[in-house]
Amino acid sequence: MVDTMALLPSFIRPTRMTRRSARLAGRPPAGDEVVLDAPDDRLSPALVAAGRGEYATAAGLLAATRAAAAWENHDRYVRRLAGFARSRPEWFEAWRAAAPEDPGALLVGAQLAVDRAWPSPGRTELLREASPLVTAAARADDRDPVPWRIALDHARGSRAGHRYFGELWEAAVRRAPHHYGCHVAALRYLAAFCCVVWGDTPHTSDGSHRECFDFAERAAQDAPADSLVQALPARAAFGYLTDGCGPEMPRERLHAAADRAIALSARFPAADAWPAEVRNKLLYVLMRLDRWEEARTQLRLIGPYATSFPWDRFSDDPLGHFLGLREHLLAAGPRPLPAGLAPAPAGPLGEHRGHVRAGDH
Repeated sequence: MVDTMALLPSFIRPTRMTRRSARLAGRPPAGDEVVLDAPDDRLSPALVAAGRGEYATAAGLLAATRAAAAWENHDRYVRRLAGFARSRPEWFEAWRAAAPEDPGALLVGAQLAVDRAWPSPGRTELLREASPLVTAAARADDRDPVPWRIALDHARGSRAGHRYFGELWEAAVRRAPHHYGCHVAALRYLAAFCCVVWGDTPHTSDGSHRECFDFAERAAQDAPADSLVQALPARAAFGYLTDGCGPEMPRERLHAAADRAIALSARFPAADAWPAEVRNKLLYVLMRLDRWEEARTQLRLIGPYATSFPWDRFSDDPLGHFLGLREHLLAAGPRPLPAGLAPAPAGPLGEHRGHVRAGDH
């Protein structure tokens, strides 16, 4: 296995966590209907039951994905259940009270604690208080990489040092060498210091974006062709294109990242909820690269499955933003988007302007 840990530098800074929709959709969309963050047919019954205050379906879902070592689904479901528990906590509190040692309940509880701490001005202290929950989730099932993905996010938010992060990373990939969530967490660790803002002037450590691409590309080279890790370079490209600062990356490197993600997208059926976030992010990257016909192809593959990420980076109404882009792309030729829909700061590729965001890839 490629030693991707060697590419991680020795310092980090905290970064903004993207807002996730907790919207509950109890059935798949039909026809031209577009739904934001639609759950798949396994998650949907769990969310419907949770909406009624019942936790057994959610507990069974996580137990099944854990038993099958379906770690990508396991991670996705944990995130969505924790997101739902933020707005509707009653079912989760009942679960935790009835089965405090259930690995699923411990895992959702750890994710929920980190999610709640992240936007707070007291993030560091709240994350410190959440540490025992993350530890308990990791001890509940030694095979599961998802608690270690949560631990990686926790370490980034609490400004942990490189050595400690490296230990967590090694523990994570030992359990699942190609787990996408853990690789995204490591990429976010790298990206957290890509753009440091002093007053109104962005400063970037030399080569930091290059390190993000190095990490993502080596991980993708080491992963199976159908692994979501193949989309990691496109996620690095997204971070570069939205950070608003940093030295210019070679254009061919951005195109190569998009090509990898296109090849991965082609492996999945059209209008499939599973690769929806990969395709939504790829759509953004292709538009920034002026690859309009390929962007339209991805739009057709996305079908009704819009996702909050990446559109919540540009609008408080990610679904409305997606629909506006969709209408424009399907009606127009290869020409610039209207100002209200433009998904990036004005200026040519490599000339970053506008509002600077921390590197939350």
